[in-house]
Amino acid sequence: MAPAAASGGSTLPSGFSVFTTFPDLLFIFEFVFGGLVWILVASSLVPWPLIQGWVMFVSVFCFVATTTLIVLYIIGAHGGETSWVTLVFSYVATLLYVVHAVFSLIRWKSS
Repeated sequence: MAPAAASGGSTLPSGFSVFTTFPDLLFIFEFVFGGLVWILVASSLVPWPLIQGWVMFVSVFCFVATTTLIVLYIIGAHGGETSWVTLVFSYVATLLYVVHAVFSLIRWKSS
């Protein structure tokens, strides 16, 4: 497949121009509010710690993923192509779903 620039699509920003485009500007808000959620969830008392653990996992994972993605954009690791982000994170998400399903099945069978 041809790169996005050659096929008429837009290219991804790199460097600090990430902070000047609208969708990528949302990284800043995701980073700030994600950190606040992480802090608030960790400091709250809930009746079932398992629920807090799951919310904490999702919050920390999203915070780390956002941080990783913004750092990759800033250092220009994408090379200006748009398909690598979807491809890398799609495979990671699918792999995590499969691993979770397999271990859940093993736990269910052993109980």
